[in-house]
Amino acid sequence: MKTIENVFYSKEEDKNRVLNIYLPDIENFPVFVYFHGGGLQSGTHEYEILGKYLTARGMALVSVQYRMYPEAKYPDFIEDAAEAVSWTLNNINQYGRCEKIYVGGSSAGGYISMMLCFDEKWLLNAGVSPDSVSGYVHDAGQPTVHFNVLKEDGVDFRTVVVDERAPLYHIGKAESYPPMLFIVSDDDIPSRYEQTMLVLSTLKHFEYDTGKVKLKEMQGKHHHYYQMVDENGESVFGKIAYEFFSDLR
Repeated sequence: MKTIENVFYSKEEDKNRVLNIYLPDIENFPVFVYFHGGGLQSGTHEYEILGKYLTARGMALVSVQYRMYPEAKYPDFIEDAAEAVSWTLNNINQYGRCEKIYVGGSSAGGYISMMLCFDEKWLLNAGVSPDSVSGYVHDAGQPTVHFNVLKEDGVDFRTVVVDERAPLYHIGKAESYPPMLFIVSDDDIPSRYEQTMLVLSTLKHFEYDTGKVKLKEMQGKHHHYYQMVDENGESVFGKIAYEFFSDLR
C-alpha cells in the first residue's frame, strides 16, 4: 500500500480540507471516497486500517477531512464533500487508472453521503455528474436534519426535522439512484434505526428499484463497528463495504 497524506482538494489550500489517498500496488483500481464520522464536530481522515483492508483487495481509498463545527456552518461540510469527489474524479488518474468511484461515510459522514446522493445539486455545483458515482455506502447516517445542524439554529437537537437540509426530504426528485448500501445498528442512538427504515420505505414509495438497495443490520452501539477490527485485525466496516462493492463489479 502506498499512502499520500494531506492532499489539498480545495483551491484555498485549507488544512481543514485535505484528503489521504491509500493506493493498492496495481495500476487499475476502483476508488472509495469516504467521509468520517464525529457529529460534524470531530473526527479524522486518517483511516489506515480501512485503507490496508481495501488496498489489499485492489481498491483505493480516498479519506476526506472536511470543515466542522464550531468553525464551519451548514452547508460547508457538504460543499467540501462534493469538492472532494470532484477532485478525486479529476485527479486520481495521476496515481493509476480509476475504474469506478464509490462514495460513502459513517455517522456524520453517512449524513453527508446521503445528502450528496439524494440532493444532486451539491455534486452538480462542484462540476460532478451524479452518474459518475457507481454506488454509495450510507453507514449509520441521520436522514433527517442532522442534530448539530439543528443546534446551529438554536433548535433542540432531539427534534426530528425534515426540510431541505435532510436527505430524506429529497428522495423522489431524481429519476434513479445508483446502488446503495445502508448500514445501521440495532442499538443506535434513539430513532436512527426507525429513520433508516423510513428511508427504505420512501425509496419503495417512489418506486425506485429496491433491488439496488441493500441493508446491513449490525449489533451493538451506534457506529462503533466502523472503528472496529475483527480477530484477525482487519476492518469490520471494510469487509462490509468491500462485499457490497464486489457485488457491483
